[in-house]
Amino acid sequence: MTDTPSETDVAIIGAGPTGLFAAFQCAMLRLHCVLIDVLPETGGQCAALYPEKPIYDIPACPAVEGAQLIANLERQIAPFSIPRMLRHRVESLSGQRGDFVLGTDKGATLRAKAVIIAAGAGAFGPNRPPLEGLEAYEDSGAVQYYVRRKADFQGRSIVIAGGGDSALDWALTLKDIAAKIYLLHRRDRFRGAPESLRQLEEAVAAGQVEKVVPYQLHALQGENGALRGVDVIDMDGGIRTLEADTLLPFFGLATDLGPVARWGMDTARSTIPVTPSNCETSLPGVFAIGDVASYPGKLKLILQGFSEAAMAAHAIHPIVYPEQALHFEYSTSKGVPAA
Repeated sequence: MTDTPSETDVAIIGAGPTGLFAAFQCAMLRLHCVLIDVLPETGGQCAALYPEKPIYDIPACPAVEGAQLIANLERQIAPFSIPRMLRHRVESLSGQRGDFVLGTDKGATLRAKAVIIAAGAGAFGPNRPPLEGLEAYEDSGAVQYYVRRKADFQGRSIVIAGGGDSALDWALTLKDIAAKIYLLHRRDRFRGAPESLRQLEEAVAAGQVEKVVPYQLHALQGENGALRGVDVIDMDGGIRTLEADTLLPFFGLATDLGPVARWGMDTARSTIPVTPSNCETSLPGVFAIGDVASYPGKLKLILQGFSEAAMAAHAIHPIVYPEQALHFEYSTSKGVPAA
């Protein structure tokens, strides 16, 4: 639905996988909701950053690409015709539990009885390496921070820089597509799942990936945005040039809560502390789920965000229906409510 609503039961800020599942959970409890996201499409980081990257820890899905996961979640909420306000950034939040007013950068106003913040890591952008002339290579596509289409890297010679899961995953994913993969890290120890580390050693032994350790990025060689080599430097100052036409630096995301940090709730290191049992923030009636939420023992997994979405929806039910007891029922028993 594209019409901008003026009021709802629950305003869900963030239309990534956790926000989409929160919409489903709300709808199953007959709570009207609206999805709000600053991006032009639903999906959050899954759609914007890694639509073709396999995700392996979604229950009942041995492997599912980011875009397919979002498509499945959209199919799940399709029967409910849930309104969404895309390209809207929520700038202000006022009011109290049961009667909030949200204002967006487009001048829209939405009244809601409760709010769920499912904003992932908040506003996000890549940590860029401090290399001279970097912008020209970014503009040409020789330096990229996200892989949106694997086919774009067919036959290319790629330097992948980083020591975490993203660097490992993309080295393993692109090894059968690219002509050459260099995996660069400042030490010969990578932070990744044991299975990814095992597969990496197999790929190195097979000559599909070349580990370049311990080295760091030093300079880019080329002109007019066309990359022909990446200079790397070791701990003793020795420089080596890797012949490559593409650099993929995976040094994590710089995150910012943005306007959310000014709404009067407790925050900590770009996250929002919540009560673990119901995901309510320090501001009554406002809940946070997914990567933006923090509490002892928190795991930043999509599946944990799904669980938090269900808990938040059930905690919101008495706010919207204070005189109606909620008797928990399994979806296998009650089915999907009529829209």
